[in-house]
Amino acid sequence: MGFKIEAGELVLSNGLFVRKIELPEKRGKYYLQEYRPLKGEFPFIGQDGEEFSFALNGVIYSGSTGWQMKSLKEVSGLEHGEGVTVVLEALTTSLKVEITYIWYPDLPFVRKRLVICNETKEEQCLESVDVEHFPINEYFAPTFSWIYSDYGRKKSIGPYLGTLQDCLTVVHNPDWESGIVLGNEAPGVLKGVSIWSRGRKITLGLTHKDEEFPFRKYLRVGERFTAPEVFTGVYNGQKDIHQVMSQMVAGYVRKYMGIRLFEIKEAPVYVYNTWEPFEFDINEKMIKETARAAAEAGIKEYVIDDGWDDCYGDWGIDHERFPNGLKPVVDYIKSLGMKAGIWVSIGTASPKSKVYKEHPEWFYKGKDGKDISLVVDSTDKCTACFSTGWADYILGVLEKLVDEYGFEYLKLDFSVVSSPYRYNQEEAGCYADDHSGHRDREESMWINYSRMWEVFDKLHKGRDNLFIDCTFETMGGLQLIDYAMLKHAEGNWLSNFKGDLGERTDLRIRQMSWWRSPAVPAASLVVGNAEMQDPGYENHIRSLAGALPIFCGDPRKLSKSERYIMKAYSDWLTKMEEKYHFMFFRQDIPGYFEPSLGGFDGFARINRDDFSGGIFGFFRHGSTEETRKICLDGLMKDRLYRVLNMDGSEVTAMTGRQLEEEGFFVTIKEKFGGRLFEVSGQS
Repeated sequence: MGFKIEAGELVLSNGLFVRKIELPEKRGKYYLQEYRPLKGEFPFIGQDGEEFSFALNGVIYSGSTGWQMKSLKEVSGLEHGEGVTVVLEALTTSLKVEITYIWYPDLPFVRKRLVICNETKEEQCLESVDVEHFPINEYFAPTFSWIYSDYGRKKSIGPYLGTLQDCLTVVHNPDWESGIVLGNEAPGVLKGVSIWSRGRKITLGLTHKDEEFPFRKYLRVGERFTAPEVFTGVYNGQKDIHQVMSQMVAGYVRKYMGIRLFEIKEAPVYVYNTWEPFEFDINEKMIKETARAAAEAGIKEYVIDDGWDDCYGDWGIDHERFPNGLKPVVDYIKSLGMKAGIWVSIGTASPKSKVYKEHPEWFYKGKDGKDISLVVDSTDKCTACFSTGWADYILGVLEKLVDEYGFEYLKLDFSVVSSPYRYNQEEAGCYADDHSGHRDREESMWINYSRMWEVFDKLHKGRDNLFIDCTFETMGGLQLIDYAMLKHAEGNWLSNFKGDLGERTDLRIRQMSWWRSPAVPAASLVVGNAEMQDPGYENHIRSLAGALPIFCGDPRKLSKSERYIMKAYSDWLTKMEEKYHFMFFRQDIPGYFEPSLGGFDGFARINRDDFSGGIFGFFRHGSTEETRKICLDGLMKDRLYRVLNMDGSEVTAMTGRQLEEEGFFVTIKEKFGGRLFEVSGQS
């Protein structure tokens, strides 16, 4: 058991960290007193921390406002960890909170869950929820610590108020070689994190009422609200955050968070999408021709993008383009050995649609009371509100596409809460005053995310191989992906980069893949739109091997020899996935950082569960040098590993320790080029 009661304090530990919370029996307070790695110095966290904070009808409740403990009990079977739940009752009003801490056997991480129970006699307006509330020691921590925001990749110093991109933030003090990992599982634009921007403290939870996209939830009498979980980790003995990100964070997300991607039986490895260059100009003949060519090029999944439907919202088939319907097209795709996927806008309907005419009350209202299209200002689109009957309606549409037509990949697009392309914060959320699911615009944002997750969960039930691609537009921010989404959908279409710009496309692919990983799983990163007929298509493939390899373009334009080359990459990646399951992993290569013009960069995708091996990619992007040394870390020190070219020829053989400490040289003759390698620790 990893907890005990000692001198009026709850003490949590798994042998790697210790966290002490003062229980109310001492002073009627619930205070954080200590949180640090079990060994070594860690001068970050101060005493008498609030532990949590929230506002009900404008009144602030926190660990300092007076509580009595009702119960404390061990909980087990939670995300493969162990934990404890503390139930507190306020001294001044009929209010209860339940706080659950979960920890794991091999990481210094604590996942925390806060439940707020309204036992008063009136409805309560809940706002400004901080699930974690750390006091920070003065001067040295705020003055000399780096703040790594934006998926742990953007470095700054000084007070920081988080954004929608902060599912993962790290505070690292290079002088102390220690820091704090801050993970936030709140959805989309509702993520809240502050690092000494609200006083000398760190808070983590939902957005406050004074922020651009404020969280709000009205609690009925007797209602319980479970805030999104957060996770934190304390560490020391790290000169930089490379190992913290690539090993600790990536390991926690992979093993303990409950990511949907890791539950799917067969993850996509080599995908094609019709969007570029065809956009809406698709039809049965074109689909069959490109599908045949794509299959010859080794594509495993063929996704039909926009242009197949007769009307947004109704999602019937355009019979002028598909006179025989979609079923023969899907059957043909499958006959070629590929899975089939389809694009749908999950929250959009045309004003001309039957569903809009029958249920105009299901749709968003803007601040002026008129219908609004959240994604872009458009008269041919209206955004549906998931707090209405729309949620059940669109679930039925999607179930039909999956069950009757056999689609196994759903690309679900367009905004449901906020837009990546609107820059007025008031153009987010639903202002309708007659939607039973939300009281006001602020509450609608939480409700729409929550109900959309429910639709995803229902779609997954009994459909173990379904891959849901929830795009950044649906998430509500440019290139936005986060932990909330990843618990309900497998992937995220992150970009619409122009696909035919040669090495510039490759750089954007690798930059986006680096930026979002290892905070989120690389196989969930769907980076468009590399075109397979581009003269530089081989480097597109190598670059995309660091994320989820997905291609656009016109495969009919590939010669037979080019299709053969593409298929060789597909066969190799498939073989590597079968041997190492590398798609679930990605690590930085030590000493190489964000891809940039004039440099070298790379990624490793080594299986860190069994350390059997994996793949890595290395790239020269305009550097004046041809040869660079590579070191690979995180392998078994005494195991012998072989580094192999794609053709199986040996580059070097070294132990894990030698690969980390000595390394080997790689030469890339092309000024803009790259290579893929296998790392094998198998006998």
